[in-house]
Amino acid sequence: MSVPRPVAAGAGLVARAARTAARRRRAPALHPRGVCAEATLAVHPAGGAWGEPWLDQPGDHRVRLRWSRGAGLPGRLPDALGLALRVDDAGGPGRPLDLLLTSSGGGRVSRRLPLPRLNATGGPYSTLLPYHIGRRRGLLIAHPSGASPHVPSGLPALRTALERAPLTFHLCAALPGGAWWHLGTLTTGTPLDLPPGETLSYDPYLHCLPGLRPTAGFSTVREAAYAASRAGRHTTEGTRTPAC
Repeated sequence: MSVPRPVAAGAGLVARAARTAARRRRAPALHPRGVCAEATLAVHPAGGAWGEPWLDQPGDHRVRLRWSRGAGLPGRLPDALGLALRVDDAGGPGRPLDLLLTSSGGGRVSRRLPLPRLNATGGPYSTLLPYHIGRRRGLLIAHPSGASPHVPSGLPALRTALERAPLTFHLCAALPGGAWWHLGTLTTGTPLDLPPGETLSYDPYLHCLPGLRPTAGFSTVREAAYAASRAGRHTTEGTRTPAC
């Protein structure tokens, strides 16, 4: 299927901007720095079979998460926060699942919009754009546990919170008509210190499952931005910096 000309033009503009920003920062165009940590995602879905084996088979899965600030603003300023999850071997050996969640509201409209935040556990994190979730469509949203402490959104404070005690998020599907279904529970572990030059990049288009993947809407623009950001970071040999 051919891409409409306005969409292709928009994808080109976004790609150039992302490539330039990534090259100058020597880091991702958005969420340039973050804190990485081990985590566990316990899948225990409700609501019957989804039609995606990973969601329909309860179990514990190893996760590498990255908590970051979207625009890379100083910690004293509110910023859209990112919670990126890589679920190892979700689709089988060597087939990870990447989920990118952004701080948002919880209402029908606000859960589709990025929400700058100073308290990292002060509200939900959403995919913003819809997903195919088994045979249905909806948003994926991670809600911090009601017992979560206040966590300032600066990177040092995020790391301190991860070192101090586990944090819990409830991963849910928000479906049309207002239905919410619980999918699993994310529990954070200890922070990771990546060696210099090592990068952990997340891409929900490269790393998705047949029954858990972004819908086609805006995919051309977003895929172009991800690809350009990767290219910009690796334009010059030896310029890679840790994603965390």
